[in-house]
Amino acid sequence: MSSKKQVRRALLSVTDKSGLVEFATELTKHGVELVSTGGTAKALREARLAVRDISELTGFPEMLDGRVKTLHPKVHGGILHIRENAQHVAAVKEHGIEPIDMVVVNLYAFEKTAARPGAKFAEVIENIDIGGPSMVRSAAKNFEDVAIVTSPADYPALAEELSANQSTLSRDTRWKLAKKAFAVTAAYDTAIANTLEQIWSPEPAEATVQFADPATAAFPDALRINYPLAMSLRYGENPHQKAALYADGSGKGIAGAKQLQGKELSYNNLVDLDACWDLAQEFDDPGVAIIKHTNPCGAATGATILEAYQKALAADPISAFGGVIGINREVDEAAAEEIAKLFVEAIAAPSFTDGAKARFAAKKNLRLVEVKTAQTMRVAKQVSGGMLLQDADHGHVTASELKTVTERQPTEDELAALLFAWRVSKHVKSNAIVYARNGQTIGVGAGQMSRVDAAKFGAMKAVLPLDGCVAASDAFFPFPDGLETVVAAGATAVIQPGGSVNDDKVIAAANRLGIAMVFTGMRHFRH
Repeated sequence: MSSKKQVRRALLSVTDKSGLVEFATELTKHGVELVSTGGTAKALREARLAVRDISELTGFPEMLDGRVKTLHPKVHGGILHIRENAQHVAAVKEHGIEPIDMVVVNLYAFEKTAARPGAKFAEVIENIDIGGPSMVRSAAKNFEDVAIVTSPADYPALAEELSANQSTLSRDTRWKLAKKAFAVTAAYDTAIANTLEQIWSPEPAEATVQFADPATAAFPDALRINYPLAMSLRYGENPHQKAALYADGSGKGIAGAKQLQGKELSYNNLVDLDACWDLAQEFDDPGVAIIKHTNPCGAATGATILEAYQKALAADPISAFGGVIGINREVDEAAAEEIAKLFVEAIAAPSFTDGAKARFAAKKNLRLVEVKTAQTMRVAKQVSGGMLLQDADHGHVTASELKTVTERQPTEDELAALLFAWRVSKHVKSNAIVYARNGQTIGVGAGQMSRVDAAKFGAMKAVLPLDGCVAASDAFFPFPDGLETVVAAGATAVIQPGGSVNDDKVIAAANRLGIAMVFTGMRHFRH
């Protein structure tokens, strides 16, 4: 069996017509007969290319509003018969079936239709492609004899290979195209299944599509994930580990960020950028989060990004060295001037002014990324043999939802600081204690096995005075000793979930120490 196959007849039926005419023109230069359908045939004729209608090939008209046009033995027989199999060759000859050596197909834009505001249920269903995936799979299965082309991005290379190899394509090329084609149909079916699973009340058919609320939707019966490769990475967390980034295609979040300058993003950069970006989005005021190994070493809000950055840096300037920074506003030149004095690996922000870009340009290795906000509704974590899926932690509490459990009420300033510290604690690895004051972290105790140790570590790391600060604990104090530790460090008010069997003892200790303590009724474990 020859590894090279000549292309004599091509069937073209595409939704995305970019590059179509140019590629079809190249095919005709090699004497390839063009067979096409509907809008694709029209586009080719308008370019003055000779095209044979699919109905002429099949001897059967397109019907049912285009639902049936390529679902025919003369199409699939022409694609699927094995050229080296004498029985196959005899069968297609007997029934007047002509060989099809190349299939150029891309599928109905189902996802775009479903995502369009006001889309009708019937319209969404109509955009489920049937004939396209069938031809793709037939051609991919018979790659030994047929080339399946599913992406306009492949047109130039295929045209070049046809020119260089006397109108033939190699087996290696056909195999690569086949693997890509099966990935295309898998992704397409996944998109359909995932979308339809979210739709409720589909009747009447002309009604606008109603999607289930992601916040209350049931977990899917099957977890279908199909993210295309976004980039290969130099290595993973360590040099001996391979790694790659896959993105959902939305162009949002860290996976969809636009890198403006700097070295290639690493695995660790991306993980830390995701952590600092998420924390920065917690703040309504201009906010900055400086992250080291996914934990905040400093976070703050201010009247400006410059002020917020200066406060965040002051919380732990030593740990900030070599970290990443998340910012929730456009970065201006004044903030860039100050940030540029510190060695950081990467900065994530929604945008940078021209002045800021010019200031950072001198630091050629500094990675700048612009990020469009994306709200993650569910998060997954791999475990051996499976995957865990949970709702993302979007839990917040307001001042009115807090329950003061001590004799002393928090002051207005303490209350504001408590709510700030509580938001930061959500982004600190458990066990977590956050000391804060005036929209600024003072000390962060992260990832300790004991809550007392977390309280001690956070106090030990503090470079600013702790006297008069507040403290947040991501989970309840199981015993009074943790509370006593944060008060000994200088905290005058504490925010914690409550819910321990020893709450009464902890409250009694708070009253004895003369501090204010509030319960949130919500915890923020982060493993």
